[in-house]
Amino acid sequence: MVPLFGMIPGGPELIILLGILVLLFGAEKVPKLARSSGQAMGEFKRGREELKDDLQETVEEEREAITASD
Repeated sequence: MVPLFGMIPGGPELIILLGILVLLFGAEKVPKLARSSGQAMGEFKRGREELKDDLQETVEEEREAITASD
């Protein structure tokens, strides 16, 4: 299986990325940025789970309709 976004950065890479974030956004905005990113990832996860549940319900309903018509 090939990763979609390449390799996940390790310790030194994360430190460099954090330094770049501090330089770009300032030390006060980095926690706010991290918090909003976490909230966005949570919303994405909830949306994905809802879609998965809806698809499973649809498949179950179709199976029931097929078995009822036989």
